Amino acid sequence: MPTFLRCLPLGLLLLLSWAAHPLVAQRRDFTGQYQPLRRIQVDTRREGDSLRVYLYFPDGSVLQRGEPLRVAVWENYQAKRPLWRTTVGQLARRIHKAESAAWVEFCVAAAAVQPGQVLSASCAPENEADTGDAAWLSISRERLARPFLLTDSLGDPLLRRYVRRGERFLIDCYGPDKPTTAKHYDASFVAALPPMSTAGAPPQQRKLPARDSLFFRAGQLLTLSQPGLYALRVSGTAAPVGLLVTDEDFPELNTADELIQPLIYLTTSAERNALREAAQPKRAVDQFWLKVAGGNQTQARQLIRTYYGRVAAANQLFTAHKAGWMTDRGMLYTVLGAPETVYRTATEENWVYRGTREGSTTYTFRHKPSTFAPEHYELVRRPEYEMLWYAAVEQWRKGMTTARSGR
Repeated sequence: MPTFLRCLPLGLLLLLSWAAHPLVAQRRDFTGQYQPLRRIQVDTRREGDSLRVYLYFPDGSVLQRGEPLRVAVWENYQAKRPLWRTTVGQLARRIHKAESAAWVEFCVAAAAVQPGQVLSASCAPENEADTGDAAWLSISRERLARPFLLTDSLGDPLLRRYVRRGERFLIDCYGPDKPTTAKHYDASFVAALPPMSTAGAPPQQRKLPARDSLFFRAGQLLTLSQPGLYALRVSGTAAPVGLLVTDEDFPELNTADELIQPLIYLTTSAERNALREAAQPKRAVDQFWLKVAGGNQTQARQLIRTYYGRVAAANQLFTAHKAGWMTDRGMLYTVLGAPETVYRTATEENWVYRGTREGSTTYTFRHKPSTFAPEHYELVRRPEYEMLWYAAVEQWRKGMTTARSGR
C-alpha cells in the first residue's frame, strides 16, 4: 500500500499544550462503540519510528463537513485531559472513498505514545471530539511493534479479525515482504453460558493442536478454504495475529444449522434437536418463530429480523477466536440488545441496561486478552442475574421483545 502521507512531527505534538483545552466534564459513555452503523473502526501498523493509523467511517460524509480530524492521546479511558492533542492536516487529500463509507490514514511519532495509553480520533466539532463516539484505541506493546496490516484484495484495510472462506486478502508488511506462516488450529468453541452461571465458561485447552500449516510471503494474495481458527506469524515478529475463517455469508446467518445455533439462549436442547431433525429444518425455524408470535406472521417476521439482526451485529462487533454471538458480550447483545450506557477502564467494561425489574442493571466484563482475541472480555457472572435473564428470555418466548437501538 502506498505510504505517501507524512507523519505528524513529535515536536509539534509536544508543543500543543493540554492546558489550553477544557476538562471532559462527564463520565465518558462508549455506547457508540456498539452501534455498527456509527462505530469508527481503527487499525495500525508500525513503520520505522512512526505508527500509521487507519480509520474507517461508516458514514463517509462526516469527513466532508468542514471539521478537522482531531487526534488525542490519553493516560487511560477515564482521563479528563489528554496528554496531547492535534489535528491532521490536508484531510481532503487523505480521504479514500468506499461507496457511502470512507477511510483515512495518518501517522504519529511512535515515541509520542506508550503502552497502556489510549488514542482517540474524531472528525467532529471540538465540544464533541472527546466523547465515546470517537474512535478509541488502546495502545499495547504488540500494537506498537506490529509492522503489518491485514487488507482486502484491493489493499484497503480489512479492520476485522475474520475472513470468509475463499475471500482473497493479504498481509501488507512495512518494508520487504517476509516469510509468513498460517497455522490452522483444531478448536471447537461453545456459546457463552447464561450470566447467572457461577460455573463460568467451560475450560478450554491450554495449548491448541495445530491441524496443518501454510507457508507464503507477506504481500502475496491469500485465500483460506478451510473454516476455523488460524494464527498468522510474519517472520521476525514476536506475536502472531489470530484470524477466524468463516462461511461465505458471515456475519449473516443463512443455513438451518446457523439459524438454530443462536437459539441456544432461548430454547431447550430438546427443542433445538427437534428443529435439527425436522424434515425441513429451515421451515421448522420459521414455524418456531410463528408459534412464538401466536400465529401472527408480521410479528414473527419482526422477531426474526430483530433476533438475527442482533446476532449479525454481534458477529461484526465481537468476532475473534469464535463467532461474536457466542462470546459473553455477544450473548447479552443478542438477548438484551445494545447496552444503553457503557463505561470503560483499562481492565473492565460496564454495560448498563435500564427499564428492568430492578430499575437499572449493570453487567461487568473483565478484559482477558489472548493471542487469538486481544479484545476479549469475560462477564463477571452473578446469581442475582437469574431472574433478570429468565425475564428477558420469557419476553422473547412470548413474542414481546421489540427492536431497540440502545439509545
